[in-house]
Amino acid sequence: MTMQTIDTIGIVGSVTPGGLAEECGILPGDRLLSINGHRPRDVIDCRFLSTTEELTLVSLRGNEEHQVEVEKDLDEGLGIEFESPLFDGVRRCRNRCAFCFVGNLPRGLRQSLYIKDDDYRLSFLFGNFVTLSNLHDEDLDRIEEQHLNPLFVSVHATDRELRNRLLGIQAPDILEQIDDLGKRRIQIHAQVVLCPGLNDNEVLRRTIEDLSSRHQVVRSLAVVPVGLTRYARNPELRPFLPEEAAQVVRQVTPFQKRFRKQLGRSFVHLSDEFYVVSEESFPPATWYDGYPQIENGVGMVRRLLSDWTGRKHRLPVAVPGPRLVGWICGTSAYPTLRLLAAEMNRVGGLTVEVCPVANEFFGTTVTVSGLLTGADVLPKLREKRLDQWVLPAAMFDDPGVRTLDGTTLETMRGEVPDPIAVVGSARELIRATLLGE
Repeated sequence: MTMQTIDTIGIVGSVTPGGLAEECGILPGDRLLSINGHRPRDVIDCRFLSTTEELTLVSLRGNEEHQVEVEKDLDEGLGIEFESPLFDGVRRCRNRCAFCFVGNLPRGLRQSLYIKDDDYRLSFLFGNFVTLSNLHDEDLDRIEEQHLNPLFVSVHATDRELRNRLLGIQAPDILEQIDDLGKRRIQIHAQVVLCPGLNDNEVLRRTIEDLSSRHQVVRSLAVVPVGLTRYARNPELRPFLPEEAAQVVRQVTPFQKRFRKQLGRSFVHLSDEFYVVSEESFPPATWYDGYPQIENGVGMVRRLLSDWTGRKHRLPVAVPGPRLVGWICGTSAYPTLRLLAAEMNRVGGLTVEVCPVANEFFGTTVTVSGLLTGADVLPKLREKRLDQWVLPAAMFDDPGVRTLDGTTLETMRGEVPDPIAVVGSARELIRATLLGE
């Protein structure tokens, strides 16, 4: 086996105590070479290949191979966490989308942020949006065989000519691809990144109609506004003005009403930003169909409000001694959090201040809390002394360690004398506000 081949094999990050891998003597740092004679390409292969009662595992430790045969329950997993979910590398995006957020990042950030992936496996595993523009027949066969369902797909427009213009390449017909996936019994959640003057208005109407006619395959459609940093260079692109955002809400709401009667679900959803910018009211929680695209910024505010409503009656009458707490947020979250803070301030001895932070790092048109950086938040934390600061979990990476500019939570806690808590739900927000970490 050549070193080039070895480098594509999954490195074991950790093993579950008492699990199958530990029973087989597999240790962190080992490389999993094969399962029943097949070399896995990723964690999906590992799951698929291990759904048998008898396994032969071959692993590599240093230059020495180890083989073990084991019997297991049919649904028992390997008990391995790999250092990377993909063993043969990420499939890079070959599109040249003018609105690509990665393409509009400044220099000097950590290298992993500049990787543009368009990998259907990451779509299945983590909900990453892909364009399907780089799929081959063998990819489709694998998706069908291993039932990689659902996938998250960036459509942007169903008009092929316009979609190609938006992607910057000649891509396959997206409707034909969706129909093919349907025949393979694969469903998708779709998104449209809406750009004023490009794929809105009549183009959006057609896109909604085309996708809703395939509602058995397309389970939901999210419409999100184009996100532009101050480093964006394409003169065709600009943010939505409040009246334009209101027009999008007025255009989509009748579709939602119609689909709720016809399909039993809203089907098409607008990101929270459209309601914030337009100052239109958010739909009720039931209209979000179980929040299938909440990680796409669709329904975060409504779920927070619903969660808050179910918990605020448990607030205490008072806290022991005066307590001053600051909530950090992006500017778009300020109106909602200000309402919640007003209710928290009815608790005796408690004062909550909502502290919106303008995003100078990416540009003030970027208003969501998830794109706040340490460079912008730290000066706000240094402005005053409080009993507690509360930061949104969305501004940190998945492990909750660092912001997009590389600032770590540890660094923040080292530079700010006041306690800092990180929260991701109404329950955590209330707890941190009343009790600290």
